[in-house]
Amino acid sequence: MKKYLLSLFTLILPLLTYAQEAEKGLDQRIDEAFQPVSDFFSKVIFFEIMGTPFVLILLVGSAAFFTIYFGFPNIRYFGKAINTVRGKYDEIEGGHEAAETSMTIDGDIRDTIRDESQEGEVSHFQALATAVSGTVGNGNIAGVALAIALGGPGATFWMIICGLLGMSTKFVECTLGVQYRDVDEEGTVYGGPMYYITRGLKERGFATLGKVAAVFFAIFCIGGSFGGGNAAQSNQATVVLKELMGLESASAGAIIGLIMAIVVGIIIIGGIKRIASVTEKVVPFMAVLYIVACLYIILSNFSAIDDAFGLIFAEAFNPKAIGVGGVIGVLLVGFQRAAFSNEAGAGSASIAHSAVKTKYSASEGLVALLEPFIDTVVICTMTALVIIIFNTGGVFEYGGDGTGGVLIDGMRYEGAGITSKAFAEYIPYSNVFLTIAVVLFAVSTMISWSYYGLQSWKFLFGRGKTADMTYKILFCVFVIIGAAASMGSIWAFSDAMIFAMVFPNMIGLYFLFPVVKKQLRRYLDAIKAVKA
Repeated sequence: MKKYLLSLFTLILPLLTYAQEAEKGLDQRIDEAFQPVSDFFSKVIFFEIMGTPFVLILLVGSAAFFTIYFGFPNIRYFGKAINTVRGKYDEIEGGHEAAETSMTIDGDIRDTIRDESQEGEVSHFQALATAVSGTVGNGNIAGVALAIALGGPGATFWMIICGLLGMSTKFVECTLGVQYRDVDEEGTVYGGPMYYITRGLKERGFATLGKVAAVFFAIFCIGGSFGGGNAAQSNQATVVLKELMGLESASAGAIIGLIMAIVVGIIIIGGIKRIASVTEKVVPFMAVLYIVACLYIILSNFSAIDDAFGLIFAEAFNPKAIGVGGVIGVLLVGFQRAAFSNEAGAGSASIAHSAVKTKYSASEGLVALLEPFIDTVVICTMTALVIIIFNTGGVFEYGGDGTGGVLIDGMRYEGAGITSKAFAEYIPYSNVFLTIAVVLFAVSTMISWSYYGLQSWKFLFGRGKTADMTYKILFCVFVIIGAAASMGSIWAFSDAMIFAMVFPNMIGLYFLFPVVKKQLRRYLDAIKAVKA
């Protein structure tokens, strides 16, 4: 492990030395170098049709189609999803107990294997917890603040709608993730869109299309792991750390990023499962504390709740002071931030869910539909209410400077900084709490996404140790880039990479959704047989 950490230092230390001798700080130089890359990918991925990014039309339209085709599974099967997570239907799995150890996120999950068969490696709850740790993070804190800063309270309404529709998409892709997963001779599971696109389309006589689409997905997923799953997380962690510590150095971001890269590197390069197991316990605890803090603020301002919801609904259809332009603008902001946060349609979560221990692929699809509900409908809405209540007296102007930044007391805030300011208004020393939460959420999300990216990397370059280590070092480098670059360039690149995954993933979903219906029927029949 030491030689790989030394490789990371060898790449970064010359940049730090150069920055000290240059007129510009390292943060500015990294941002200037990264901005053209961000702009290019953003323009390519978000090409527009009649003023609307096609990828959002595809994403939302597909979610609506799946919702209708499967008879509103987000509502009809919500109870069954909860019961599946609770283990109520475990008896239909043939009497095999679920694995009791948790799935690590460093790419080596074979130690979790208890029953080396094609039934998988982890329980329904563990798969859900792993996937949720990859979605519940700074998209809920910084992303929501960005949406409201740009689109006003009305963006919250469209975030909720997108979250509810996304439950159906998540159900489809995670069912397919289990159905077409690959289990090697040692019992290690490899799954996700790369596999169901390749195998599923081959079954239907479109082998070449399947191979091409799977390769593109793997490439975009690696980009997503470097962007939304990494750089965007380290970017927001750096924002709150710099604000808390009052750092103004021109190279502060790069230095913070280097420290975070070392921490993440120890976990994903060294494979220290003890540290990962501690993170698995601490992050859910912080998530609960975050929800409790949101509830405290919301309930402490109980009389303002109806006004906040009134603004959300009114400005969803009649926006005022919006920096993105009319109803369509606020709708797009809401959908974009919700899709980024819960990743429904991107296919990433199916990589984690594919490792579940089950004989019924649809069982995990039902479990997975809970993710967008937890992530977007519950947590994102709570964050939005806190910010809207905070801004009841017009603390900042919705629309801001058009890039997600707003002025509060003469100072510019963006992303997690806006949420932090809102918390500080009602809870003493909340800036310390929120900083810790943001950093832990960031690290947790980076670890989860390193697993997603690594699985895609393995699909492209094989399952050897050298290929694995190459990916992990590159991943750590992007931690530093994210911390040093500006929020605008990082989030533009992150959005582009996450949404790029939608295109090849949807090819698989549209070819294979009849398989999902068949598997759902099979699972529901098994439940009925037990009850009878």
